[in-house]
Amino acid sequence: MPFARAIDAEVHYEDSGGDGPVVLLGHEFLMDRTMFASQQAALTPEFRLISWDARGHGRTRDEGLPFTYWTCARDALTVMDQLCVERAVVGGIAQGGFIALRTALLAPERVSALILISSEAHEPTVGELDNARRFLDKWTEDKPRHALAEHLARWLIGDDDWYRAVWVKRWLARDPHATEIAAGALLSRDSILDRLPEITCPALVIHPTRSGVPRSHARELADRLPDARYVEIEGARQTANMTHPVAVNAAIREFLRDRAMPPLRDLSAQPRSR
Repeated sequence: MPFARAIDAEVHYEDSGGDGPVVLLGHEFLMDRTMFASQQAALTPEFRLISWDARGHGRTRDEGLPFTYWTCARDALTVMDQLCVERAVVGGIAQGGFIALRTALLAPERVSALILISSEAHEPTVGELDNARRFLDKWTEDKPRHALAEHLARWLIGDDDWYRAVWVKRWLARDPHATEIAAGALLSRDSILDRLPEITCPALVIHPTRSGVPRSHARELADRLPDARYVEIEGARQTANMTHPVAVNAAIREFLRDRAMPPLRDLSAQPRSR
């Protein structure tokens, strides 16, 4: 089972392999790397897809300590180091997009392009914080957790019964404490709006119109990035890559082909310091 070793975590990842340009994808909060199964099926072997589990999610092992999305951005670079990948397209859904943006700010020379789905650069709103606090207070109680999981699945995924059942089962098996710690990163994220002009690589911003991210936030993200393409997917919810894979995969494929990334050369076996 592949892991990239950070100082205080073992970051689990899945690598499609191949010689195509590398695309590193990070998942939504409470999800894991398997949410990109459709992208892996549709985009490989033309592209080499690497998906990974953030701290507090999937098979990644960490010490259960508080972390930020800047920490996760360093984890993404650790995965690239492990695979001797010098540059990659970095992207993700919501939380994964927050991490991708910070990866581009930490190491711009290693990010050739960004794919940002259901994402934004704002800090949480007061309403988001209040709703999350009420949700987490109930999530730690056994009795209401199943109903909350069903509600969350419908909000994230929509009417797909199969997907909802899969993720509800996974969420109910999770340690509630791990969810609380992971939520800390989501709810304490800083605004990086003023730093977006520093990110000069090409970016694809995909906004599902029924996402939890306000359209104005998605538009501002695209407008402030110097080289961004904005795509809306009408009627799609937060996890549009799962529920509307044809539209999402087409947008990603077109973006990647248009950008005609140069061949990637391997790093030496010596880990890169940051």
